[in-house]
Amino acid sequence: MIIVGLTGSIGMGKTTAAQMFRELGVPVNDADEIVHDLYRGEAVAPVERAFPGVASDGVIDRAELSRQLLANPERLGELEQIVHPLVRAREKEFIARHKAAGAPFVLLDIPLLFETKAEERLDRVVVVSCDAEAQRERVMKRPGMTAEKFAMILARQVPDSEKRARADYVIDTSHSFDVTREQVRAIVDQLRAG
Repeated sequence: MIIVGLTGSIGMGKTTAAQMFRELGVPVNDADEIVHDLYRGEAVAPVERAFPGVASDGVIDRAELSRQLLANPERLGELEQIVHPLVRAREKEFIARHKAAGAPFVLLDIPLLFETKAEERLDRVVVVSCDAEAQRERVMKRPGMTAEKFAMILARQVPDSEKRARADYVIDTSHSFDVTREQVRAIVDQLRAG
């Protein structure tokens, strides 16, 4: 089974591309969805211990966690040490389940793929990209987004140009959804061909 990683900097259209892969029948493991689930379950107690006041009614309040991290960005590594192993365990379960089912390939949607050296456990990497102006415009429309928060997120991410250079496939989302969908379909066709 081929293990494919999907990544892209914030606002590049990775979530949209992942959905297009799903629509073509590709099993997709979404790291962000797993984190959301963990923040309602097994990560609540350890995250609350490390960041007192972020849990409310047994769920991590992401806005409060984000506020604490903006105030102390150097503590992000602590959060990652708690959450990343839990995400990785779920990813392993996903891969094993689909391998047993005979899937020819799976897609792991990993926002911080290069930053966490995830490419070392992948067979192929797909990077979703667009021009910087379109990226900024998309990101600044998000609820609660500020220029400061956007800058903090970008500072943590490998530059888009480097991601593109390290990718096996690049999906350019600067154009229409139809153009993006065609690029996704071409990658799926290549992967299915072996």
